[in-house]
Amino acid sequence: MSQSSTPEVRTAEINPLLMISSDRQPKAWYAVYTGSRHEKRVQEHFRSRQMESFLPLYRMVNRWKNGCLANVEFPLFPNYLFVQMARHERVRVLEVPGVIAIVGKGREPAPLQECEINALRLNLQTQRFEPHSYLAVGEKVRVRSGPLAGLQGVLVRKSNGLRFVLSLDLIQQSVAVDIAAQDLEPIAPNYLPH
Repeated sequence: MSQSSTPEVRTAEINPLLMISSDRQPKAWYAVYTGSRHEKRVQEHFRSRQMESFLPLYRMVNRWKNGCLANVEFPLFPNYLFVQMARHERVRVLEVPGVIAIVGKGREPAPLQECEINALRLNLQTQRFEPHSYLAVGEKVRVRSGPLAGLQGVLVRKSNGLRFVLSLDLIQQSVAVDIAAQDLEPIAPNYLPH
């Protein structure tokens, strides 16, 4: 006859400094990488789980194969959307169907600049944004007036005017918006004495 053994239960000492409530962790915006063409579905999952998310969209006139024209909304940053979360909620985000990863450095998610997300959220309805290829080099400028004041980006010339390109370095994506030259000022390179 064999004896059944009960597992030994051990209690660990709890360090009171480690018991800070996870509810007090500040929330920040993080970029979420999704499967191809799953951005809208992932946003619906976030909405149903009552998680704040932001999927910037732009409209484009699309011509279908049958010749019909239609206004279609596309993600401004293909394969990406943004979620506001505390760091301890990352597992909850990764459990959402269609989410591949939270963008970060190594295994740690990296928060985005809140001013960049706020600028996109506030101005998406009033300004015409469209995707732009990511620029690593170019003339750096700062917006000195208008709704995008304070943001830094790259100045790009377009045949009929100027465009301001806002780059989100963490996800290596950029967006371009038409802007008047008088709203921009160059960012002087830091002068280092010899």
